[in-house]
Amino acid sequence: MTYGFAKYRMIVAGAAVCAALAGTESASGQEFVCQVEVNSQAIEGTSKSVFETLQESITDYMNETKFSNATFANNEKIDCRMMFTIKEYADDRMKGDLQVQLSRPVYNSSYTTTLLNFRDTRIEFDYKEGDPLVFSESSINSNLEAILNFYAYLFLALDFDSFSPKGGQPYYERAASVVQAAQSLGSIGWRAFEDPKNRSGILSSFTDGNMEGIREMLYTYHRRGLDEMATSPDKGRAAITGAVESAVKAINNAPMSAASSLFRDAKLDELVNVYSKAPEAERMKVYDLLQPLYPADRDRMEEIKNPPTR
Repeated sequence: MTYGFAKYRMIVAGAAVCAALAGTESASGQEFVCQVEVNSQAIEGTSKSVFETLQESITDYMNETKFSNATFANNEKIDCRMMFTIKEYADDRMKGDLQVQLSRPVYNSSYTTTLLNFRDTRIEFDYKEGDPLVFSESSINSNLEAILNFYAYLFLALDFDSFSPKGGQPYYERAASVVQAAQSLGSIGWRAFEDPKNRSGILSSFTDGNMEGIREMLYTYHRRGLDEMATSPDKGRAAITGAVESAVKAINNAPMSAASSLFRDAKLDELVNVYSKAPEAERMKVYDLLQPLYPADRDRMEEIKNPPTR
């Protein structure tokens, strides 16, 4: 990653907000390099061509649709993965899981950091082989399109938040519009009180008023923390510690939200590495912050407190 890219993304974040508020659209430049996988091993006695076609259709949709007002050059596109596991298929109805992963490059390094690593266990949609996937910002044609649009907007929101304070706001708003529209479809995974870890719950983990610390964490942890590590490890790590404090405070304010598991699944392993060479006082501070949240992750917590000898 170059400094020019980091600066570019911050400028684009501001421009996207202005464009969204003005209702204008800039030149094209699709946003994603999205790897898509459809696993149908659990389905027997059915031609695999429908799943192969589905994978191709989703790949094309995610990589060729223009979801935002921002323009991305090829080397500036956002890396993400969507891995569908189909567990049931009958009468053109597919049910299963979806693992979504979103990553971001770190300034002046070959390292990429995870922004989101989440398994959506409430995936259901109708699909006939050859059904077109057609993007519309103003309407939802199918539950599959709603799912894809929701995660596209969430990916954009998290990525832009990591480069500019609340830079992802227009995309959280678009994701919220998808949730609202999709609730009328009657499919699982959208209703607010159905499950704190469904799509509505995931969005709330970043947008509810008492979750401000999570939004603050996204910027401070990545732009002021990881991006500074190459030139000033102590300064970068101090910013990360502050970001962890903000995240923990927000999680404690809403213990039933999905924020705790989202933070753990995206960042816990990385934090072990970040603090592997930190002074003892820093390691103990982060350990004391996180240990009450993740009592089942005792081994990982111990590696923060007492880094293994390498």
